Amino acid sequence: METEGRYTLVGAVVLAVVALLTLAIVWLTGAADTIAYQTYTIYFKEQSLDGLAVGSPVKMRGIKVGVVDGYRFSNKQEEAVAVTARIDEGVPVHNGATAFIKRNLVTGIAAVEITNGPTEGPLLSKAPDGERYPVIAEGSSDIDKVATALSRLAVNGAQVLEKMNTLLSDENQHAISQTLANLNELSGHLAANKQDLTAAVRSIREASDEFRLAGASIGQAAAHAEVSIASVGQNADAALKEATVAMVKLQRDANLISQQVQQLSESGTLELNSVSRDVRTSADVLSTAGQRLSNPRTILFGPDKKQLGPGEKLP
Repeated sequence: METEGRYTLVGAVVLAVVALLTLAIVWLTGAADTIAYQTYTIYFKEQSLDGLAVGSPVKMRGIKVGVVDGYRFSNKQEEAVAVTARIDEGVPVHNGATAFIKRNLVTGIAAVEITNGPTEGPLLSKAPDGERYPVIAEGSSDIDKVATALSRLAVNGAQVLEKMNTLLSDENQHAISQTLANLNELSGHLAANKQDLTAAVRSIREASDEFRLAGASIGQAAAHAEVSIASVGQNADAALKEATVAMVKLQRDANLISQQVQQLSESGTLELNSVSRDVRTSADVLSTAGQRLSNPRTILFGPDKKQLGPGEKLP
């Protein structure tokens, strides 16, 4: 019985050790941490990671919400460092969140500062293709923005100084001096010819007054011409109306004359036809009489049988 109890105790101890080893392995692989942390990956390419180490704080609005779990050089993005950050599970990280390096200017110790995305947006919980954890995009700090602005200001200042040096070169200085000398000479000539200039200005003023008067006269003449043109237009309109009436009357008279001529032509044609028939009949009678008179024998003794016409008989 004692041997069996001893084996039971050994077996229980072995099972307990195995259980403890299992829990230790799970904890070491990070399975235990997933209960209390959310893991994210941040790729830093533009910012220096000087002063950042494993265990460095991860902050949001100045409050520590996690730690840096590790970092490595990325083989997916050239010259980028992949930083793994573990953030408390109760801290919501939304889509659109960005991260930047915030460094203490005195100690030089760096931390990761996260700027969260819009609160109405969804949570950042899905890992992109080929990634183990969700990825937070790299952002920029206020110091970086100021440094960038100062750098641009320095570049612009250098360009301005270069342009000023070009503007104040020996050639440009000589040209400016010559221009000033020409202006001085011009002002001297103007001072010397002040009276002539005054007379010229007076002449120009008088000429402008004359042009003004001429313009007024031209305006009056244009007004009179407009009235005259309007009167001529009215007279022309009346004459055109009278001519239209006369043309209508003339056309009506021409139609009447045409009808009368046509009637006269028709009646004349009938009368000419009748006269023509009478003339033809008279011509036939005269021809017959002429033929009879041409033979005296016929007048004295009468016509021969050969001279008788159709239906005629000798007495």
